[in-house]
Amino acid sequence: MSDAPIGIFDSGVGGLTVARAVLDQLPSEPIYYVADTLHHPYGPKPIAQVRAYALDCMDHLVKEEDVKLLVIACNSASAAVLRDARERYDVPVVEVINPATRRAARATRTVTSKSYEDAFAAAPHIRLTSIACPRFVEFVERGVTMSDELLEVAAGYLDPIRAAGCDTLILGCTHYPLLTGVISYVVGDGVTLVSSAEETAKDVYRVLHDEGLARADSLSPPVHRFRATGDQAVFAALGRRFLGPEIGSVEAGSTRRLSV
Repeated sequence: MSDAPIGIFDSGVGGLTVARAVLDQLPSEPIYYVADTLHHPYGPKPIAQVRAYALDCMDHLVKEEDVKLLVIACNSASAAVLRDARERYDVPVVEVINPATRRAARATRTVTSKSYEDAFAAAPHIRLTSIACPRFVEFVERGVTMSDELLEVAAGYLDPIRAAGCDTLILGCTHYPLLTGVISYVVGDGVTLVSSAEETAKDVYRVLHDEGLARADSLSPPVHRFRATGDQAVFAALGRRFLGPEIGSVEAGSTRRLSV
């Protein structure tokens, strides 16, 4: 089991920020990344649809590929299926919401978040300002990280953050760390950015150590695998830009459309 891969699931390329952080912190570990690009994006879809799509992909990782740990590298899927996943699978499950929440709560006097209200319920002293930024995902999925249009959109989204005087900003979607340049430019250096990707990778490290699942450094270099349910060529091209040469060939996922 210690030589088995870490399964990482997302609806698109945003979860590659988690994959990058895992590879950096755990270079001896193989990963198997599944992107449900056929049904991307998850955010606007009903929870029942998100749950069905996510569980279909995660079933493949756990039941067919025997991953030793499952990472739900998607905020929408984490919110929709985390409890189901932990009851359904016999491997540890790590998600992206609570790791970032813990880090932000330690760092801030006031916190900005999206869909993190429940996670912060135990910290009533923290003031939340929640802003939805759906077009950020569109820019990332097109590979755009710098443009006048992006800067204008970012300023419009983040003006309420600056007006509220927030000192810490959770990047509440795994796509958003790919836009830290423009986000930091707009909100200024006085606002601490918290990446769910980095904090999630720390949780992966902790679980592997505590559960005795870490792969020995003395073994041969790990082999990473990537799978997309939609267009493999599009995912590979964009993925190599954001992750790097670790993405070689991309396997074809299921092309069936689930009825929900």
